[in-house]
Amino acid sequence: MPLHRHRSRRSGADRLVIQPQAALLAEMRDIPRFRLADTGMPPDTAYQIVHDELLLDGNARLNLATFVTTWMERQAEQLMAESSAKNMIDKDEYPQTAELEGRCVHMLADLWHASPDEDPTGCSTAGSSEGCMLGGLALMRRWRDRREAAGMPGERPNLVMGANVQVCWEKFCRYWDVDARLVPVGPDATHLTADTALAYCDERTIGVVAILGSTYDGAYEPVSDIAAALDTLAAQEGIDIPIHVDAASGGFVAPFLDPDLAWDFRLPRVASINASGHKYGLVYPGIGWVVWRDHAALPEDLVFRVDYLGGQMPTFSLNFSRPGAQVAAQYYHFLRLGFDGYRVVQQSCRDIARWLAEQISSLGPFAMLSEGDGIPAIAFRLHEGVPYTVFDVSEALRTRGWLVPAYRMPPDLEDVAVLRVVVRNGFGWDLAQSLVDDLRRATTRLGAAAAAPDTPEAGHTAFHH
Repeated sequence: MPLHRHRSRRSGADRLVIQPQAALLAEMRDIPRFRLADTGMPPDTAYQIVHDELLLDGNARLNLATFVTTWMERQAEQLMAESSAKNMIDKDEYPQTAELEGRCVHMLADLWHASPDEDPTGCSTAGSSEGCMLGGLALMRRWRDRREAAGMPGERPNLVMGANVQVCWEKFCRYWDVDARLVPVGPDATHLTADTALAYCDERTIGVVAILGSTYDGAYEPVSDIAAALDTLAAQEGIDIPIHVDAASGGFVAPFLDPDLAWDFRLPRVASINASGHKYGLVYPGIGWVVWRDHAALPEDLVFRVDYLGGQMPTFSLNFSRPGAQVAAQYYHFLRLGFDGYRVVQQSCRDIARWLAEQISSLGPFAMLSEGDGIPAIAFRLHEGVPYTVFDVSEALRTRGWLVPAYRMPPDLEDVAVLRVVVRNGFGWDLAQSLVDDLRRATTRLGAAAAAPDTPEAGHTAFHH
């Protein structure tokens, strides 16, 4: 969550003005902005104030920066509204919500090829970031327990991951005093590879994080190759290092579109997997999932037990109270779509992403870095010599409502600045065509302005009304 500092009061800036029609009999014309007012107001007035403030937010459907779901069916929204007052932590009071959570875990374990014989276990989380934290904690505690059992010190652990990881992994390392070994990326590989991962591993490595769907360019990291390299390391040097797969986006894409890709529990070295239900799981934020292949991968001393139907239920979480609404919506989507339904939705997203890559490449100024072959996201940069920047393009698109992020790539590639478009459910062919048209207009206008910066644009006339 962002941190907000207390603001000093400025003249006129610490008051919210109320529209005359909404004021209480002309008695209240404004209210404090940064402290509680002495009295309240009618619900419609409060609603109108908040509603008008939120008009300044961008349109979520046009936010191509986010992987988070921005469209759901009415029935799913209704289920969320009906379940929003239920606190997920109260297992005994809301046993059926807990039951639905358990069913979802079973479905995901099956989807990710966990063996029932190994007794896989998992839970819902507030999002993938919490799932990553829990996965990292299990890796750290498992490593420390092995070291202490062998009479070796359990100090100075490290975690190996590509420099392209999501920031939650750096947070995990900082919060729990783990050395973050960020493997540099480069032009030949914008993500972690088997060779680069192995070069950073040693006997203090608690695990390797492999990403199934990089946030920078959507690429899948080669989990199978990394696992094979770690198998060789274990056989030759006796250093046994597990893998956690951060499948925040890819965990709900690869099983349906890339079924032959070995990245999950089919690989014995994969100890745990997290994914975001609120990304390609198609649920509004925030819901995530984490699954361990067996009980051995999740040390028992990390597990707490809460009352549940006269007995006890094991739990593992960093957060406490949160609504059961997202779990209900996740189960709804599993019922509503089934395997084939998810496949159709994700295939549509990938088809649109690939089409966008072709269209954007043909515009002229852009070179593609990724084309939607992993998760349905594309990244592209400007060719050398183009007289404007990707940041100019992003700003120009914003005038049409599009939120398209421009950013620099990870360390050792930070001289490369890119634009990224994430294709999600609800971003259909018509919107994709509109984006291409607006991108074409934006680059034409930017090019003309750069060529003749002091010349009024052609066709620009006076304001007549």
